[in-house]
Amino acid sequence: MEYGKSKADLLEKFHMGQCDNAYEFFGCHKIDEGKYVFRVWAPHTRQAWLTVFKSGAEELLPMRSLTDGESFEAVAPVSAGTRYGYTMETFDGRRLYKADPYAFCADSAKQRLSVVCDLPKPSEYPQIFTEQPHYMQPINIYEVNLLSWKRHSDNSFYTYAELEKELVPYVKEMGYTHVEFMPVTEFPFEGSWGYQVTGYFSVTSRLGSPEDFKRLIDAFHANGIRVLIDWVPAHFPKDDWGLYEFDGQPLYECPLWDNMEHCGWGTRKFDFGRGEVNSFLLSSARFFFDIYRIDGMRVDAVASMLYLDYDKPAGEFTPNEYGGNINLKAVEFIKNLNTSIKKLYKGALTFAEESTSFNGVTKKVSDGGLGFDYKWNMGWMNDVLFYCRQDPYFRNHHHNKLTFSLMYAFSENFVLPLSHDEVVHVKGSIVNKMPGEYADKFAGERSLMGFMFAHPAKKLNFMGYELAQFKEWDYKTGIDFCLLEYELHAKMQQFIKALNLFYRKNTPLFEIDNSWDGFKWLVVDDKYNNLLAFSRYDKNGESITAVINFSGVDLSGYRIGIDKGRYALVFNTDDKAYGGSGKIRKKIYLTEKQTCNEKEYSIKLDIPKLTCMYLKKQK
Repeated sequence: MEYGKSKADLLEKFHMGQCDNAYEFFGCHKIDEGKYVFRVWAPHTRQAWLTVFKSGAEELLPMRSLTDGESFEAVAPVSAGTRYGYTMETFDGRRLYKADPYAFCADSAKQRLSVVCDLPKPSEYPQIFTEQPHYMQPINIYEVNLLSWKRHSDNSFYTYAELEKELVPYVKEMGYTHVEFMPVTEFPFEGSWGYQVTGYFSVTSRLGSPEDFKRLIDAFHANGIRVLIDWVPAHFPKDDWGLYEFDGQPLYECPLWDNMEHCGWGTRKFDFGRGEVNSFLLSSARFFFDIYRIDGMRVDAVASMLYLDYDKPAGEFTPNEYGGNINLKAVEFIKNLNTSIKKLYKGALTFAEESTSFNGVTKKVSDGGLGFDYKWNMGWMNDVLFYCRQDPYFRNHHHNKLTFSLMYAFSENFVLPLSHDEVVHVKGSIVNKMPGEYADKFAGERSLMGFMFAHPAKKLNFMGYELAQFKEWDYKTGIDFCLLEYELHAKMQQFIKALNLFYRKNTPLFEIDNSWDGFKWLVVDDKYNNLLAFSRYDKNGESITAVINFSGVDLSGYRIGIDKGRYALVFNTDDKAYGGSGKIRKKIYLTEKQTCNEKEYSIKLDIPKLTCMYLKKQK
């Protein structure tokens, strides 16, 4: 690393919150064969020692204070694989034992210890970029928990190397454009699913080494699949060996009582008003782009960062300087994060998991926005899943749940997410949310997917839905690939694959996701038949019309007003190949001069229950 004029210059940037490559200075770095330098920021420490573990013995090496008076450094003759940590004495005489916040690897047996680790060499495969703007491209994300996609017969984890051999070809074969990993940063509590992070620069050692993780990403890139990771800058757990009151006092967390804790999660909030914390987090984000060549990141729990009163009763927060509830320091951090990523990595994408109506999440920072590329559309997800849980007989009372999303669909750049959060905690798996008998549940999932892929916005689905897995996701086991022995489950997988490939090949479904130019309602208000119909358009005016019968009965001779022409049935969720009834036999539909839905021309359709049809206008 080039330190500029001196360490003092770098430390000044670090303290000001302007150092987005602090991982190249702090932590453990090789300076010679068999010799490493260790640096840590701990301003409330009287004395610090580097604690090295060799052959079961513990050795304490004194660390010297650096020029800022807040950081410490030691040089030690160690080798890669050596376990280490920091021992610190506070000014009130306590001794603390801490892992390295900037460690590149953690000990798998006792994650409270850090491991001396040489970083992988630069990747052979860079991030995947195209000249066409991302918002005009198909984005279809397969969300994966790497620890529970598959397990061995003894329930042990698949390693990064094994995932390279099995997950990569699976994602490619199924036709996804992107894969998203739930947090891969080191975490102690498996029940947190990785969202309570202790190692912001360490990929979890449960599955292998940093080199193994890099090869997994390389393999995805070699197969044309882009890699996204979940990243958690909102909060961290209170394990005593982690960031929690790191040097005996609140340091990474906000010291103010009303902005210190995420009470609902039992975690600590990062202090975005502290320059060193901003440098730490900015450097963590940059690290995964620099070293592993990821293509983007989804920022977790953005709403909890934006609002001072998030998950708090009225009156239990201090308003900002303008009397409002917005965390202005967090807003500034998010803008800096997105600005930094866009400046350094051409084509990199950032996604916000943001569940409120906060304005401008995906507007450019220069235009006053937060600068994300996409926002998860949590409103669409909640409304549509609520609707799908209803018995078709009662769905007419909730028709607006299907249509309301178009009131705001173009206010942000959205991703439609059916994520891991929707298939846990007694919410039911996707197929098991559907009412009705056995076959109806499968038809219900297929019709939901048909609606989702025709609806404006990019797509994300969590692993297991493609198998029509009945049980909820369990982080302690793999998903039920054994279900593919059964016909309807195997056909559901083939349906998802076919839908993924159809989506990628048909520009009207993705080219104009952000304006009314790409969407037109045909039937919006037929709540009594539980039916929707709309057309999607590409920039050349080509169209695909989606017709979805969400009712529990077949609709015969249903007339839809549409532009004059000849329409071909190009996709049908009721196809026998996908587990449907195969009732739709007609392939070509000619318009008739009969007024319907304020259109001069119309077509007449027979639509089986719980079926989505795609019609393509022929030239």
